[in-house]
Amino acid sequence: MLRTHTCGELKKKDVGKKVTLCGWVDTIREHGKINFIDLRDRYGKTQIVFKGEHGLRNEFVVSVSGEVKNRKPGTENRELGTGEVEVFADKIEIINEAKVPPIKINENEIAGDDIRMKYRFLDLRRPEMQRNLAFRAKVAQAAREYFIENDFIEIETPLLVKPTPEGARDYIVPSRVNEGKFYALPQSPQLYKQILMIAGFDKYFQFARCLRDEDLRADRQPEHTQMDLEMSFVEQKDILGFVEGLYKHIFKKILGIQLSAFSILTHEEAKKKYGTDKPDLRKDKGDAGEFAFCWVVDFPLFSYNKDEKKWEPEHHIFTSPKKEHIKYLEKEPGKVLGDLFDLVLNGTELGSGSIRINNPELQEKVMKVIGMKKEEARRKFGFLLDAYEYGGPVHGGMGLGFDRLVALMLGFNDIREVIAFPKNKAAQNPMDGSPSEVEPIQLKETHIEIVKKNSKPKNSKK
Repeated sequence: MLRTHTCGELKKKDVGKKVTLCGWVDTIREHGKINFIDLRDRYGKTQIVFKGEHGLRNEFVVSVSGEVKNRKPGTENRELGTGEVEVFADKIEIINEAKVPPIKINENEIAGDDIRMKYRFLDLRRPEMQRNLAFRAKVAQAAREYFIENDFIEIETPLLVKPTPEGARDYIVPSRVNEGKFYALPQSPQLYKQILMIAGFDKYFQFARCLRDEDLRADRQPEHTQMDLEMSFVEQKDILGFVEGLYKHIFKKILGIQLSAFSILTHEEAKKKYGTDKPDLRKDKGDAGEFAFCWVVDFPLFSYNKDEKKWEPEHHIFTSPKKEHIKYLEKEPGKVLGDLFDLVLNGTELGSGSIRINNPELQEKVMKVIGMKKEEARRKFGFLLDAYEYGGPVHGGMGLGFDRLVALMLGFNDIREVIAFPKNKAAQNPMDGSPSEVEPIQLKETHIEIVKKNSKPKNSKK
C-alpha cells in the first residue's frame, strides 16, 4: 500500500508515529515560512504542516510522509475527526497535478445542475456526495442482512430480455447475430421472478436495475434500482409484514429510528380522505426526520381508457383479482378489486406489489378483459404461460424503489443526489456524452438504417 493510514484515521493515540498519507489537496494556507495543507480522501481530512516552497494547488494528488504530533493548545479543530493532531511532513510527493476545477469542492457553494453533471467526477469528490453514496451502501447492506436472515436467496435476472409491455416504453437493443430482432432492457424483473417461483425458489430478492424510456422528473431516472422480492405460498398480509419488518430494520440500524406500525388504507379511503392514492400522513409536512409509512390496498384491478375505449390493467396483467370479485370479471370489470398494494412514504410511492395469478384459466380471463387474444398473449408471454402448465405455486411480491428510499432518508426530493452517474432531464449524461451516435459499421452489423425526419429509407418505395 502507498499509504499507512487514511486521511480520517489519525487520533491522539497515533502521536509519535511515522505515517504516509495519500489524497487530494483540499486547502492551502501559508503563514510566513510555514505551510498548512488539509489533505482529503473519502474518509476525512488531516492537517499537514511543512516548511519551504511547495508548488502545490488545490486538487493536486499527493503522498505525504511525516510524524504525527499534537496540535498546539487552542488550535484543535473539534469539527474534524483528526482535529487534535497534525502531520509534520518531511516528504511530499506530487502524484498528479490538476487544473483549476470548475466546481468548488471544498466549499458549501454548490454548482448548477448542468456543470455538476458535466464534471460529475469532480462533483463526486465533494464530501456531501461521498457521504450520500456511503450512506446508500450502508442502507443496501442493512437490507441484504434482513433478506438473508429471513432465508431469501439473491438471484440475478437477465438484462437482455424479450420485449414485453409493462406500462412504459422499452429500451431496445439490436441483435447482431439474429438479423432484424431485438432484445429489450428490463423495465423490471417481473416475469423472471415469477418463473423463479415456479422453479421452486420460494424466497427471492435482488437489487435490480430497471430501465424505462419515460419522461423524467425529480424522483425518476431512465435507469433506477429497486429492491425486488418474490415469495411463494403467501397471502397479502405475509408480504406486508415482511416488508414492514425490512424497513424497520433499515431505519433502526442506519438512523437509529424505531418506526411505528405502518398505517393501512384502502384505495377508496385514501382517495376520499386525502384526494390521492399517495397520501402524506406526517403531522408536520415540513420531507425532515419524520417518516410516515402507509399501505394503500384494494386498488381496482382495471382502469378504463376513455380515449381508446378499453380496459387496461391498473398494475400489470399478472395481478390476481380478489377471490370474491372474480365473478365480476366478464361483465363488470370496473367492480373488480385487485390483490395489489402500494407502499407510500411521506407522500411518495416507494413500491408496488401484488399476489400474482398462478392459474392459467384465470390469467386468460384477465387478458380477455383488456382485449388481449390468445395469439397475442402467447407471442408476448408464452414462456411464462408455458411454465405455469407445469405447476405454479401461489406467490406474490414487490418492487421497492431503492433510490427513492435513500433520498428520502437523507431529506432529498431529487434521487440524483444519491446516484453516482445519473442522467439529466433530457435523459443525457453530459459527462460521457451519452446517448451518442455509433460508428457506421455498428449500424451495418446490426442491420439498422438511420432515417431522418421527413425522409424515407433507401429501400422504400416512393
